[in-house]
Amino acid sequence: MIAAPDRTPLTRDFFDRPVLEVAPDLLGRLLVCTTPDGPIELRLTEVEAYDGPNDPGSHAYRGRTARNAVMFGPPGHVYVYFTYGMWHCMNLVCGPEDTASGVLLRAGEITEGAELARKRRLSARHDKELAKGPARLATALGVDRSFDGTDACAPEGSSVTLLRGTPVPSDQVLNGPRTGVAGDGGVHPWRFWITNDPTVSPYRAHTPRRRRT
Repeated sequence: MIAAPDRTPLTRDFFDRPVLEVAPDLLGRLLVCTTPDGPIELRLTEVEAYDGPNDPGSHAYRGRTARNAVMFGPPGHVYVYFTYGMWHCMNLVCGPEDTASGVLLRAGEITEGAELARKRRLSARHDKELAKGPARLATALGVDRSFDGTDACAPEGSSVTLLRGTPVPSDQVLNGPRTGVAGDGGVHPWRFWITNDPTVSPYRAHTPRRRRT
């Protein structure tokens, strides 16, 4: 018999570690996101690590700005950015304060609240596509810039909570180049995903895109 996922919330100590330890350890964890429309629960299946000042692919590589300020704060907070004038993407800050490292949540399986996710993701052909990719994940969860700075480790009342779930054994975790990252930051094999999981997004190399006007 398969054991039920552990619904104990993750503590701040979980996130207060090097980003390359936290990222693969997030796979199989449960993310609960609550908006006025209701809660949605998602099992994380794909993530990407970004190592702040040591990583040309990171938003924090060139230092603190108004946009990335949350990344320099305490671990366990949510960093949300808006990209291409269209999409939001959701990250979790990790490592000691001022290190500015974080994990991009790339994909997951909706385990509760699929009906609400379907209403937000009308273009999804089936439920495996509801959160298949970082913009789709944020859209399905109803995440926008108002979530930026949310404390996912707050003792109660937070709109975002991470539960222990069912950690994935290391032999079921793959890693490779990050999707769509250009330049020197594109060579790092810091994307982690669960082997053969149908919700994992396909790898795409970086291609220049025009910002929508």
